[in-house]
Amino acid sequence: MDQQVALITGGAKGIGRGIALDLAAKHWKIAICYRTSETEAQRTTQEITARGGEALALRCDVSDPVAAKNLVSQVEQKWGRIDVLINGAGPYHRINLFDETVEGWNEMFSGNLHPIFYLAQAVAPGMKARKSGHIISFSMANADQMEAQPDVTGHYIAKAGILILTRTLAKLLAPYGITVNAISPGFIDSGSAPPQELAAMVKRIPAGYIGTIDDTVAAVRYLLSDDARYVNGANIQISGAWGI
Repeated sequence: MDQQVALITGGAKGIGRGIALDLAAKHWKIAICYRTSETEAQRTTQEITARGGEALALRCDVSDPVAAKNLVSQVEQKWGRIDVLINGAGPYHRINLFDETVEGWNEMFSGNLHPIFYLAQAVAPGMKARKSGHIISFSMANADQMEAQPDVTGHYIAKAGILILTRTLAKLLAPYGITVNAISPGFIDSGSAPPQELAAMVKRIPAGYIGTIDDTVAAVRYLLSDDARYVNGANIQISGAWGI
């Protein structure tokens, strides 16, 4: 797996950063995409280099289909290919459905679901030509339950859509030796949720504790390994049995 190329959206911090640093230790070439986290992106690229990888940080709003396509082109022009696409970016907000704005509603889909479609279309030709590649996207632990979600409706629907899109891409790309899978975290101490919210959730998690970034990175590591070569269209829950 040495010297392979990964593109990670949302790679400047949190889970995306954890994945980038794990791949860096294996001497990967890693492009991280960020929208607003410039300081964190610079810090992460320095850490990637320090761990033995090659780093590239690119500012891009992947909700823009043209920008998403150009992002893939930039990485391919620099390193010749993309072996792994990690879809880690995704905005989130909590608001009652009847207080939601049209702009907020659209943002949940344009930020969480649509970029996976745009980026998959862009990376697929190269992966198909090489007959290898991996795409991993992030949903959420209870998205497959189709429960009512009055305060995170748009986000929840988008995350459920990711599971359908993942399966569809897997079926289309499996003949070319490409795997497409989803990871669905529950409550992970990644810096995206307030500490008080995480603390309040512990009693609802059967495992009895909050997950870590390392728990999620381990699932990514597995899906990129030869051990998972026949795992395609799967959804791995990282939640301590919450949300099932």
